[in-house]
Amino acid sequence: MVRAAVCTAVGSPLEITDIDLPEPGPGQVRIKLAAAGVCHSDLSLTNGTMRVPVPAVLGHEGAGTVVSVGEGVTHVAAGDTVVLNWAPSCGSCPACELGEVWLCANALAGAANIHAKRASDGTDLHPGLNVAAFAEETVVAANCVLPAPAGVPLTDAALLGCAVLTGYGAVHHSARVREGETVAVFGVGGVGLATLQAARIAGAAKIIAVDVSPEKEELARAAGATDYVIASENTAREIRGLTGKQGVDVAVECVGRAVTIRTAWEATRRGGRTTVVGIGGKDQQVTFNALEIFHWGRTLSGCVYGNANPAEDLPVLAEHIRAGRLDLSTLVTERIALDGIPAAFDNMVAGKGGRALVVF
Repeated sequence: MVRAAVCTAVGSPLEITDIDLPEPGPGQVRIKLAAAGVCHSDLSLTNGTMRVPVPAVLGHEGAGTVVSVGEGVTHVAAGDTVVLNWAPSCGSCPACELGEVWLCANALAGAANIHAKRASDGTDLHPGLNVAAFAEETVVAANCVLPAPAGVPLTDAALLGCAVLTGYGAVHHSARVREGETVAVFGVGGVGLATLQAARIAGAAKIIAVDVSPEKEELARAAGATDYVIASENTAREIRGLTGKQGVDVAVECVGRAVTIRTAWEATRRGGRTTVVGIGGKDQQVTFNALEIFHWGRTLSGCVYGNANPAEDLPVLAEHIRAGRLDLSTLVTERIALDGIPAAFDNMVAGKGGRALVVF
């Protein structure tokens, strides 16, 4: 038995309980978690913004050590350190054949073959987003594990599984920020902090962080922000004032709210790019009129998992870390145990802090 955080029903508090894990079957790997990041997507699964079969063990951003492997697994072995990839690509669906592996239609198919149970009553538990990282140990499909990069502390490496790949990819793959451009990042949580660092790595000349919390300014500037704006109804005007009345070349929205998406759009210069990373609910309706779309010539695009290919991007990120250009530790504002996850969710709702990291 291992301890895990279980989402018993949408809208219900997480239950910290014992679960029974199966031994890894063919093509599966059992992992002892070192750490798991608490992502806003996990909160979205608990409150119904995104759907997941329940009861479920959530958590999709993690790293750990291989305990054992099932038949046919050859790319990792017991004792290897790994990073979890919650959305492995199948390689054969239409999106994968186009090279858009972050849109793989079969990314979550492996979860159907993992059969953990709640120890108290034998209830089947769904492995949320494939990897069920809110647990001391987990069993995953073999394609959900990637070698942990050498020279990176394993607890920090957990962040590579979502926040860093998403933030880095939003800048380098989706928005394609060029050296000397101006960038605004809306939302200074874990993903926002990673996005700020990625913009700095890309050589952005001015990096404007936007958040509702004045307390996050120090975090934002440490990550690379040159300017900090407290979100208000005048945010777009303030950003234009910081950019010669033009607006930024690139705005990255990491919140997932209609008003923030609209503000990011308005803060983008004519011909610029607005990238939406935040996951919003169906009730968040964003409106544009036909004339402004024509007149401003801006590009508005969604960004899934940073439009990243984890197998290719992890080695690149590892090199940035070893060279000192990317500092994972600055993303983490709280290290907690499993029972600290509900409070971490409350902090997200309140707009407090960066990434909370469950350390086992």
